[in-house]
Amino acid sequence: MKRSTKFVIGAALLVASIGYLMVAGLQTSSTYYFTIAEFLPRQQELVGQGVRVAGRVTAGSLRKQTSAKGTEMQFTIGDFAGDNHVPVAGTVPVAFSGVVPDMFDEGRDVIIEGKLVDGTLRAQTIMTSCPSKYEPKPGEKVAPAAEQQARR
Repeated sequence: MKRSTKFVIGAALLVASIGYLMVAGLQTSSTYYFTIAEFLPRQQELVGQGVRVAGRVTAGSLRKQTSAKGTEMQFTIGDFAGDNHVPVAGTVPVAFSGVVPDMFDEGRDVIIEGKLVDGTLRAQTIMTSCPSKYEPKPGEKVAPAAEQQARR
């Protein structure tokens, strides 16, 4: 075999190996997240699978207890409330044990990553959204950056 043929075969194998590793890595690390409206009808088929569910922590549902493992929490997440949005009836119970994100609280939008076991989403990770205090209130005029700087 010629030297150039060996080089081409080696390069093709290297490119194929790198491509395979990229595809395999993306498949194992990428998880689509469901909204409550998408998740509730599909609960039975998702039992025991790793899922991400986006929702809002239902007011009055949070129960916390501190343990050696961290903070143990039980709460429910419901649908987002927003403009031009028809709310979905139903909530998903969540159980979590570990370190709680700083911005976690009732009424906060969250993405829960975990497994659905016995009707409860056993959370491994809780991700919170940025607080809405950084957004202008409805009807509030947003000042240009120069005016905001001068006010400080």
